[in-house]
Amino acid sequence: MEKVNDITTLWRKQFPILTQQVNGKPLVYFDNAATSQKPLRVIQSLSDYYTRYNSNVHRGVHTLSQMATDAFEEARELTASFIHAGEKEEVIFTKGTTDSINLVAQSFGEKFLQAGKEIWISAMEHHANIVPWQMICEKKGAKLKVIPMNREGVLLTEELYQNLSENIALIAVTHVSNSLGTINPVKEIIARAHTFGIPVLVDGAQAVPHMSVNVQELDCDFYCFSAHKMYGPTGIGVLYGKRKWLEAMPPYQGGGDMIETVTFEKTDYNVIPFKFEAGTPHIEGAIGLAEAIRFIQETGIENIEKREQELLHYAMEKLSEIEGITYIGTAPEKAAVISFLIEGAHPYDVGFILDKQGIAVRTGHHCTQPVMQFFDIPGTVRASFAFYNTEEEIGRLAEGIQKAKNMLL
Repeated sequence: MEKVNDITTLWRKQFPILTQQVNGKPLVYFDNAATSQKPLRVIQSLSDYYTRYNSNVHRGVHTLSQMATDAFEEARELTASFIHAGEKEEVIFTKGTTDSINLVAQSFGEKFLQAGKEIWISAMEHHANIVPWQMICEKKGAKLKVIPMNREGVLLTEELYQNLSENIALIAVTHVSNSLGTINPVKEIIARAHTFGIPVLVDGAQAVPHMSVNVQELDCDFYCFSAHKMYGPTGIGVLYGKRKWLEAMPPYQGGGDMIETVTFEKTDYNVIPFKFEAGTPHIEGAIGLAEAIRFIQETGIENIEKREQELLHYAMEKLSEIEGITYIGTAPEKAAVISFLIEGAHPYDVGFILDKQGIAVRTGHHCTQPVMQFFDIPGTVRASFAFYNTEEEIGRLAEGIQKAKNMLL
């Protein structure tokens, strides 16, 4: 345990925000599924861009523009390598996971979705992987189907497998549930879908920060994630897509950089990835994402995953000592997320009292209202862990929950 404490102390020193106090108490940050904290090196990379080589990319011959372009495209190469993409051109920079999914829904849907066709999603999807598909299905006259789940929060994939057919245009499924922590069998889903030629999009927002992701090994057609959940900046995300789909899909937006030639009569579009990156991109965001990836690689994703699983198991043991606690999401394969309720207490009230003790958790429906409807609850308290959290902090969480319970009941 002493060795674990030593390495955790070294990790924590890299995150300036963790040293502060909130409401007079040392900050305990358990809202990592919403956004992770940022190491100093990522913060400094943003400052470095603005103080040394702030300039637009792809459009200038002057030195600063060349420096910015090199850093931006290096970020693309590093991201492609990080997720094991076949080539850097298959990496599209977006505003985030939500933007990535909307891009595919609108662009793929416009080209390949027809009236009467089906799109399948799962019962545990984030709203970002529900609403875009509802919108394109309504527009095209297609049907949205749902893979059900059981009370543990495990997908009943047989319901999907029994209905696989060439009438399904696409399957969109989360790799890891943000509200339940369930790790879904996406590789198996993709393999089954491909026997019918069905492409699969994976929402990897909650997976990439916590486990190794190899898009070629998964054989997914699209994979989406955000930098801000993996120690990087907000406002920048990634859409990985197989070249065959990206080349066949029409542009999502029009503007600068996504064109080859423009006349008033006709526009010829640029090659991928630029075809899907209209306008000035989030340059400093991509640079910050690259630095976050370097940080993860140097820390070791296997070390991150191992540590977070240790914290999850410790927290489950510690919180289970509290009488009246109910867990929402008890799948055998889980990421380091615990959603729970205290009998007789509203989740908002529990979260409010925890905040007064300097403990940051998330309360509510977590942008998964259908999940809450399935369990017939108003929401949950969600504690989500990162590798920089500690057993001591989990102890404070348990004490804080007990205090909230004593005050509310």
